Amino acid sequence: MLAPLPSLPTAKATGRWILVAATAASCMAFIDGSVLNVALPALQRDLGASGADLLWVLNGYLLVLAALILEGGALGDRLGRKRVSMAGVGLFAAASLACALAPGPAWLIAARVVQGVGGALLIPGSLALISAGFPADQRGQAIGTWSTATTLVSLGGPALGGWLADAGWWRGIFLLNLPLAAVALLVLWRKVPETRDPAAAPLDGAGAVLAALGLAGLTFGLLTAPARGWASPLAWGPLAGGAGALALFVGVEARSPHPMLPLGLFRSRTFSGANLLTLLLYGALTAAMLFLSLNLVQVQGYSQLQAGLAFTPLAGLIALLSRPAGRWADRHGPRPLLTAGPLAVAAGFGWLSFVGQTAGPAAYWTAFLPGMVLFGLGMAFTVVPLTTAVMTAVADHYAGTASGVNNAVSRAAGVLAIAVLGAFALTHFAGQLRQRTAPLHLSPVARRALGREAGQLGAAAVPAAVPAAQRPAVQAAVRESFGHTCQRVLWLCAGLAGLSAGLAFWLVPAGPRAAQAAAPGGA
Repeated sequence: MLAPLPSLPTAKATGRWILVAATAASCMAFIDGSVLNVALPALQRDLGASGADLLWVLNGYLLVLAALILEGGALGDRLGRKRVSMAGVGLFAAASLACALAPGPAWLIAARVVQGVGGALLIPGSLALISAGFPADQRGQAIGTWSTATTLVSLGGPALGGWLADAGWWRGIFLLNLPLAAVALLVLWRKVPETRDPAAAPLDGAGAVLAALGLAGLTFGLLTAPARGWASPLAWGPLAGGAGALALFVGVEARSPHPMLPLGLFRSRTFSGANLLTLLLYGALTAAMLFLSLNLVQVQGYSQLQAGLAFTPLAGLIALLSRPAGRWADRHGPRPLLTAGPLAVAAGFGWLSFVGQTAGPAAYWTAFLPGMVLFGLGMAFTVVPLTTAVMTAVADHYAGTASGVNNAVSRAAGVLAIAVLGAFALTHFAGQLRQRTAPLHLSPVARRALGREAGQLGAAAVPAAVPAAQRPAVQAAVRESFGHTCQRVLWLCAGLAGLSAGLAFWLVPAGPRAAQAAAPGGA
């Protein structure tokens, strides 16, 4: 059990400095999360990255973050929240500089892994500093200010990333973190007092290592299989090892006196249901955002700035409606919105999946906007009620643990979705490209070269061996094949969102506070 955070009797000015430091540190992670997707086509082109490389650029960060974020919070409790937050900010900034200087995909992926370690230290530390630095009657207002700032960053992130990528400055996405890190480190060092929890439980190193190995093994196996074949030891070996590591992780957590993932919390039907919903819905969200971004640029012909602006209605609706949705859930219970919200997301994905090769950005208002609005409404109805369901499913003294577990589940959902749906996309695109170019009767040399290009997904280039007369047809086949692949990925994402709605209706009780269920020490 985690002890409550001891609040400091800090002066008002000190509280403001804590808020500045926590917000600057958090914005680093939020900028990376919202900016990168729309810049991926430019990054892929400049670094010569394959489709699998792109998926690793995202998953290298997410899998380390998912595996270590719970331990990052516990480390701050034991060693000092200020100290660990400063280490996280410094590491994240150094890794961001390494990302900006990356000469190739392998360097960038390695730097993203290091960013994940930094993120696991700074993300839980930011809210812990606020919770420890403000008295209970001021904490909600402070967290609201922090939330508003990070929301604004998320709103502007895609457009900023698209503008930088169009200008040929995609590396600047990572350099944006450096001034934020400088502010956070300076304020933490000079103005923020140290806090720690003397009763903090020992770290669960074995659990953290097994979680990281399990997610890494599954990701490596899934993203290797399309190129090597499912019978290759480089595919099934890591898959088996990853599954075994995750099974061992569950066994270790069940026996550990101080687990990073307290399995007893899942005895609450509501807590289990809310986290299953999180796994499915946030997995669908991560994969859909990635493939929609690539589709807008590589199939629809949008500039990367236009692709970033295309997501503005989604972020705007979440920012505008999340608080009213939370108040409604407080009065009526989270189940209705947790059912309706994911269904609206599924409908949005369904609409977007049927947008073919449109007339470009001019057709956005009739082709993409309705789907984006449905998508945004669904997430706006879901985000805060989901938090309500998680927090009311356990006793109050487990609230911090429950929130941390749900955060880790949402990150793991992204890892697994990118791995599974990324593997599907690589396989499906290659098959579609073979099928659509079969009538062209390409030479064996040209067909082999085109097969190698299939690993680039929508960025596949027409090989030099293709005769000039057939090059337009091959280029059209690439666009059509990737468009078809994105459609199928969105269908799968819609299915995951619809399934999450069914789980919410089945597992989340009706009525306000009805989610409070029997959990260890529960009410």
